Amino acid sequence: MKIFAYGIRDDEKPALQGWETAHPEIEVAYTQELLTTESAKEAAGSDGVVVYQQLPYTREILQALADEGIHQLSLRNVGIDNIDLKAAKELGFKISNVAAYSPNAIAEHAAIQLARVLRRSKELDAKVAKHDLRWAPTIGREVRMQTVGIIGTGRIGRVLIQILQGFGAKIVAYDIFKNPDIDKQGLYVDSLDELYAQSDVISVHVPSVKENIHMLNKESIAKMKDGAILVNVARGDLMDTDDVIAALDSGKLSGLVMDVYENEVGIFNEDWEGKKFPDARLADLIARPNVLVTPHTAFYTTKAVLEMVHQSFDAAVAFVNGTETRNTVKY
Repeated sequence: MKIFAYGIRDDEKPALQGWETAHPEIEVAYTQELLTTESAKEAAGSDGVVVYQQLPYTREILQALADEGIHQLSLRNVGIDNIDLKAAKELGFKISNVAAYSPNAIAEHAAIQLARVLRRSKELDAKVAKHDLRWAPTIGREVRMQTVGIIGTGRIGRVLIQILQGFGAKIVAYDIFKNPDIDKQGLYVDSLDELYAQSDVISVHVPSVKENIHMLNKESIAKMKDGAILVNVARGDLMDTDDVIAALDSGKLSGLVMDVYENEVGIFNEDWEGKKFPDARLADLIARPNVLVTPHTAFYTTKAVLEMVHQSFDAAVAFVNGTETRNTVKY
């Protein structure tokens, strides 16, 4: 059996080498190139492919794989919104993703960045860098004094609740699919409006489906407390970025944590030092003292990367063997 992988980064190679060592019967080949209609030819003779990219998996790309006799796609990530699912179905593709590589990685990042906003770390770091060691006016707030609204209580949301409860924060939560443990704690409110009205901090952990696009907008922000903080480590298009910026300008929002951006493809994971930055709106957010921007790196830990590589390769082998995998995407 031969599995071919696309877009293998240097930081993924140790995890891949570990998987190869544990599966000497499987031939593995890979490239650092992304999957395109041209690079699909490199998988010739392979039984399956493992992929990771933010660019679309178009009908043309899927057809190029099918022309090589490959009808499965094992993603090293969660999202499938960049796959032409209609074409995939017509071409008979089986698809897998890695639905849970490390909820802790993302939840920890959200908690750390929130604490940094509350303690005004970005402003304080800038002062210290200039050798200004005065305390005032960068006085912070304590996590335990905040009511944090968690929208979405899946794996990541639940871990974040545990972390913030460890700090002593009060939690309110909303999800159309209630988790029994969270429900037993009495944390759920009946509507988003209730959550907005009660929360000093709002952290969103829901998928990028049609109903959720731009759910954080001028109308929902107007229902929030004055001086609320938003945390988005989920998907960029959950926020209407212009509306969030307007709320930061007016002071309605006092802070923002964002690890995702609705126009991030082609900008994140690139080095722009010494070059013209391509997005003035994002540059404005990065420059603000009360905004913390990271380039979609909440997931980026050694544990998460290992799980993404190992689970995707396991799924690819399962597909070739005609067996089911817990990561199979139903579409």
